[in-house]
Amino acid sequence: MASLLNDNTHTSAYSKVPAVTLMFWLVKIAATTLGETGGDALSMSLGLGYLASTVIFAVIFAVAVAAQIRAKQFHPWLYWLTIIATTTVGTTLADFADRSLGIGYAGGSALLLVLLLLSLGIWHRTLGTVAIDSVSTPRAEAFYWVTIMFSQTLGTALGDWTADTQGMGYLGAMVLFGGLLALVAVAYYRTRISHTLLFWAAFILTRPLGAVVGDFLDKPLANGGLALSRFTASAVLLAFIVICIAVVRQQPASKAH
Repeated sequence: MASLLNDNTHTSAYSKVPAVTLMFWLVKIAATTLGETGGDALSMSLGLGYLASTVIFAVIFAVAVAAQIRAKQFHPWLYWLTIIATTTVGTTLADFADRSLGIGYAGGSALLLVLLLLSLGIWHRTLGTVAIDSVSTPRAEAFYWVTIMFSQTLGTALGDWTADTQGMGYLGAMVLFGGLLALVAVAYYRTRISHTLLFWAAFILTRPLGAVVGDFLDKPLANGGLALSRFTASAVLLAFIVICIAVVRQQPASKAH
C-alpha cells in the first residue's frame, strides 16, 4: 500500500477522474441507483445478508481502487467500475450499520457525515485542495476514494432516513434531493460560490437520490415502490451505463495544478 501512495511513482500530469459534464452526472446517478438495486439483490434477494455482501463488495472495491491508483492515466471503464463498487459496498455497509448493528438511519447519517467532513478536511489540509482536477497522484486518489466511500455510504443512510423515518416516501424524497441538486446547479451558474464546494455538494446529493430511486424501483407496491426485480433493474441500469461510456468519449478533468 505504501508503494501505491508514493506520489513519485506517478508521472501523469492529468487528472485521473473525468471532466464534469452532463453525461458525468447522468452516469453518476445511474451508478448510485445501481448500487442500491445491486446491493439489495445480493444481500436480500440472494439472502447473503448485509455483512457477507459488504465483505464481497469491499474486496471488489479494494481491487478496483488499487487498479485505479496504479493506472498511469484516466480510464473511463476502470473509473466507473470503481464508482459502482463504492455504491454497492456503501449500500450494504450502511444497511448493516443501520439495521444489523441498530445504529439507526439518523445515527448512521450523522456519523457518516462527520467522517465525510473529516475526510475532506484532512485531504484539504494535507494537499491544499480537494478540487477534482488535482486528483492525479496516488495520495490525492487515496483521499478521493475514501471521501467517495463515505459519501456513498452516507447517501444510503440519508435516503432511507428521509424516505422511511421522516415519512416522505420514495417519490417525496426523490423530489427533495432532485430539487436540492437543481439549486446547486443554479448556484453553479448564477453565483460565485466555489465550484469545488458545489461539485462535492452535488456529488454527495446524487447518492441519496440514487438510493431512493433504487428503492422506488424494487420495493413492493404496498410500500410505494414499483416492485420490479432487483436483478432486472440492475441489468437495465448497468446497460445504460455501458452504453453511455461506449458512446460518449470522456476526457480527464484537466491538467493538475
